[in-house]
Amino acid sequence: MTVVPLRAARVYRSENAERSVHAWCHKALSRWPELGPLPPVRTRLGPTQVFRASGGPGTPVLVLSGTNFNAATTVPAARALAAERPVLLVDLPGQPGLSCSRRTAGSGIGTYGAWLDELLPHITDRPVIVLGHSRGAAIALSSTPNPLVAGLMLLNPAGLTAAGVSSESMRATLPWMIHPNEQTSARLIEFLSGPSTDIDCEEHRSEAEWLTLVARHCRTHSNPTPLHAEFFRAWSGTPTIVATGSHDPFFSPARLHGPARRFLDAQVHAIEGAGHLALYEQPEKVAELLREFDA
Repeated sequence: MTVVPLRAARVYRSENAERSVHAWCHKALSRWPELGPLPPVRTRLGPTQVFRASGGPGTPVLVLSGTNFNAATTVPAARALAAERPVLLVDLPGQPGLSCSRRTAGSGIGTYGAWLDELLPHITDRPVIVLGHSRGAAIALSSTPNPLVAGLMLLNPAGLTAAGVSSESMRATLPWMIHPNEQTSARLIEFLSGPSTDIDCEEHRSEAEWLTLVARHCRTHSNPTPLHAEFFRAWSGTPTIVATGSHDPFFSPARLHGPARRFLDAQVHAIEGAGHLALYEQPEKVAELLREFDA
């Protein structure tokens, strides 16, 4: 196991910032008592916190969140998935949450892939579906196929192609980064979500509250760049589902169709009415797609 270098940068802007983020996470996690923490796992990227909830008889699913999201923010979606299968939620080291708060110098997506290889045997003794959302999908693809991975579900996936960037994305993102408050965070959630999403519902208000906290207290990451071809070839024998929101502003179905077919021989499932936050907008549809692995 590699020791985290001392020159790693901190995620949080101060110790008070870290305490504020941790307090929000603990409060959100407490709303689902059935979701229990596993003992922290020592990894090459530092201590990693994993949570587990029992569920239905389906193949367990391990959720790798996207940038700035974590187990606490995924609780409502994970409860929907747990109706059919056990759920494991991971806080990524170097992201806001309850895992290691340092970003290792040079900890690119490939390093996170090796981290996932290291983590899996410590948290499960049976095969799991690895559900990677956005950044989490790129991490899943950069890991190594092994018997503990029953399949990959790549949702709003980074790693297959470059993210689409538009003037609208700048208008939504920059005010949130410069003046984080209820209004700018709600605007960002609206931009990330599809037209079928009620951004005034309690869950999305909670997401806006979280993003305000992140912008005020954390140093954020940009989207990963596309992976090299060798990462995809390794997964040729593994069942893989690629899905994205029909209105995803970064990874639209049209943008993903060619790379998904070329690199993974997979079609792209469009989740109608959803945007980049499909896991949080339509968890029931995600649960429906997961059933294909059980079949």
